[in-house]
Amino acid sequence: MNQEDKTPYVVTSKSYTAVAINAASKAGEWIKSRLGTVTQLNTKSAVSDLVTEVDKGAEQMIRKLIFTHFPDHALLGEEGVEPGPEASTQALEKVAEEEYLWIVDPVDGTTNFVHGFPFFSVSIALAHKGEVIVGVIYDPSRDEMFVAEKGKGAYVHGKRMNVSGETELGQSLLATGFPVGRDTTLPVNMAGLAYLAPKVRNIRSGGSAALHLAYVAAGRLTGFWEIGLNSWDIAAGALMVTESGGHITDTMGSPYSLGVRHIAATNGVVHAELVQALKEAAATGLEEK
Repeated sequence: MNQEDKTPYVVTSKSYTAVAINAASKAGEWIKSRLGTVTQLNTKSAVSDLVTEVDKGAEQMIRKLIFTHFPDHALLGEEGVEPGPEASTQALEKVAEEEYLWIVDPVDGTTNFVHGFPFFSVSIALAHKGEVIVGVIYDPSRDEMFVAEKGKGAYVHGKRMNVSGETELGQSLLATGFPVGRDTTLPVNMAGLAYLAPKVRNIRSGGSAALHLAYVAAGRLTGFWEIGLNSWDIAAGALMVTESGGHITDTMGSPYSLGVRHIAATNGVVHAELVQALKEAAATGLEEK
């Protein structure tokens, strides 16, 4: 499909949203062109968290496009941060006072990308004084551009998104992820998985938190929870969920903010049930706090 054919995605003005869409689209197309060319795998904090030169190349592309239009803005990208929760928390704290902060995950689902599994995305969010006002998630494999603006709704293919209509956990299709912290976050998430699996219709794990959040917004998933995520995994999707009529909190039910690492996002109707189930399973990741 040619760029000219993508009418819903092409916005000519240099608005924040237009720049985010443009950056996600260009980075996504480049990432897709690199599929199948990866020969060398480097490990990050664990074997399952693979990273390639594609991450770095995509982030540089996004940085360049954003700073061309908004040189005074700040940017927090995954590639500039050391692995681990402490480093990501410190990185966020360093830029927390910035008026305009772009939060970027150049390839959310790197492991999938490396294996040629077509479920990965580019996630770009813009926060103003700590509140997300623009969220864009692009899936290059399906050429799907999910876009949300604060107070203006969320869209895919230019069509308004709405969360799903399930009214109870038993009817729900949920998603989760398997965190890289094999001795810390992973056991907590597995406890939640074991507890919830018999209580819901089914559970998926696609391997891209950003796309899972976009799918909650689009009504394709009833809900999503995961322990041990970073701000760049969540920020764009968090706005998308709320602008589609859903609800996102931490796993204990407290309001979402950029610092939240353990999240629950749903269509809103099953939210209390999901949070309660995670508490019962001691699977919130926040029990000790």
